[in-house]
Parts: sequence; structure tokens; C-alpha cells
Amino acid sequence: MSLSGKRFLDMAGSRETAVTVLATITGLYYLIVAVTNCIDTDTNRRGVEAVLSMQATIHHSGTDWRAITNGTVLLIAYILVVIWEYLIAFVLLAAAGTGWWALAGRNAARTAVAAKLSSLGWTMAVLLFAGGFLTIGGEWFRMWANKQVNASSAALQNFLLAAVGLILVHMSGRAETRAAD
Repeated sequence: MSLSGKRFLDMAGSRETAVTVLATITGLYYLIVAVTNCIDTDTNRRGVEAVLSMQATIHHSGTDWRAITNGTVLLIAYILVVIWEYLIAFVLLAAAGTGWWALAGRNAARTAVAAKLSSLGWTMAVLLFAGGFLTIGGEWFRMWANKQVNASSAALQNFLLAAVGLILVHMSGRAETRAAD
């Protein structure tokens, strides 16, 4: 393999490139999700209301008291979710931009910042989708049994994407170092 081919492979096949690509894709994804939640507010707001009000789930006196039906509280919850999605998108896109900049200049300091921003963005996604949607929405408000809205599989998908990113960004670089020897 030529020297330029080896350099390209070293960069293109690196963990840093994989992290940057995944941060770019997931950052764009969360930006589209947040924008869609602002454009199609009726559908998405009704979904949040259906989950939090527990209107179409299994009813039991021991759990029905958890339902939130106050319109103002429901609107605030929806707005907070959308703001959080925008924040995730912006952090991951900042990570992606910093990562691409670092890869272009092979700058270790920028690479470390890109990794930390990526980790922050994916941790924020885990908080929203595993903490907010799967735990609070799924179990506390019984979204898993909601006949109108069950976003459990979408939440799991988002959690898994973020988890893969976190694993990738926190993997040790020792394997790359050993392979280069």
C-alpha cells in the first residue's frame, strides 16, 4: 500500500472518524426530530398528551392517579422535550463540526473536545429517551400499554443509537495503537 493510501486509511478508518460520522448523523437526526416537532405540533403534542394523561391505557385505581391532564402542564412538558431535542442536536452538531475540523488538521486538542461534546450529546439523548420516554413515559405513565401512542420502540431506537455512540467514543484507543505496531 502506498504511503498516501496508508495515511488515508489511518484517518478514514479511525475511531475518531467513526465518532465524527456518527455525531454528524445523529446530530442531523435530532435536528430533524426537533424541527418536525415544531412543524407538526398537533400530532406530536397529542401524542405527549395521550401518554401523560393515560387516556388510552390500562386503567387501575392504583395507577390512574399518576395521570396529568392539566393542559398547561402538558404544554410545558411538550415544549421541554422539544427544547431538549434541539439542545441534543446542537451539541452533537458542534461535536461533528469540531471532529471534522480536528480530522482535517489532525489536532489532538480538538479531537478531545469533539469526543467530550459527542459524549455529552449522546448522554443527553440517553437521559431523554431511556430516562424520559422509556422510564417515565413507558413505565410511570404506562406508554407501553397505550392504545393511541406507544413510542417505546422509537425511544429504544434512540437510546440504542446514543449507547452505540457512547461506547464508541469511550472505547480505548489501545487497539488502534497495537494494530499500527
